[in-house]
Amino acid sequence: MQQTTNTILMIRPVSFRMNEQTAVNNYYQEDLEIKSLEINKKAQLEFDNYVTKLKSEGIQVITIDDNLESDTPDSIFPNNWISFHENGSVAIYPMFAENRRLERREDVLDTLEENGFLIENVLDYTSAEEQDVFLEGTGSMILDRENRKAYCALSPRADEDLFIEFCEDFEYTPVIFTANQTVNGTREAIYHTNIMMCVAETFTVICLSSIDNKKERKQVLKSLKEDKKEVIDISEDQVTNFAGNMLQVQGSDNERILIMSQAAYDSLTKDQVYRIEKHCKIVSSSLSTIETCGGGSARCMMAEVFLPKQ
Repeated sequence: MQQTTNTILMIRPVSFRMNEQTAVNNYYQEDLEIKSLEINKKAQLEFDNYVTKLKSEGIQVITIDDNLESDTPDSIFPNNWISFHENGSVAIYPMFAENRRLERREDVLDTLEENGFLIENVLDYTSAEEQDVFLEGTGSMILDRENRKAYCALSPRADEDLFIEFCEDFEYTPVIFTANQTVNGTREAIYHTNIMMCVAETFTVICLSSIDNKKERKQVLKSLKEDKKEVIDISEDQVTNFAGNMLQVQGSDNERILIMSQAAYDSLTKDQVYRIEKHCKIVSSSLSTIETCGGGSARCMMAEVFLPKQ
């Protein structure tokens, strides 16, 4: 099993803006006082520059345009509704915001098959929405594919029972905890695990101080150390700058690259950069409009493709 892939699926936005339906528990979103059209134009520019940067590193990027028919301001974050696995399985996930459910598109699978990927079966968890139960893909879960462990910070968008069901279906050992952030003086659950944690092949970037329960924190650390991961701890302030929202991918000649936004990179200390660069190269791209209005960053925009080739 590989932890990293060379192929990424990305959705180019057509109606990107702040999504009022996700803002209720995503405290990273701000409503910029710019007309939606202006916001979308800026987001498209950031998206295109980002894709160009990834491709220049030898990363295969499959881009699909969002469509105007469905009002899907968050379609730029496909990793929340779909994930692709080495055994040819695809998982489709239940989404917290009703308008995000419209992001799920059959033709995405067709495009992957046209690109020579093999889809053996589809596991669809979306009926859980009827019970108001959610698990938002690799936003809610961090998969250590190599060591068959899945990390999940429980939140309104990450249900424990459904997470365990996923782990049984895909043969992962669940590592469950709660991660919080301070919002207006109170501790609130961080909406997605991939905001405070990134697991790469030989290291992990994680905000340990967000795991308030000491026992849970110890359990997460123990799990990471068992797999010989170097633990690079980040602060809650760095989490606010999306320093946890990173993804390791493969560039040309199997070079390992850690992808992050410019804001995330700028928030890192020299020592943290040094420790990451001992393991792999860093590539960053400016995503300020997407981060400010969408409340998500570099990792959220990439759905990793691990499917076998036909």
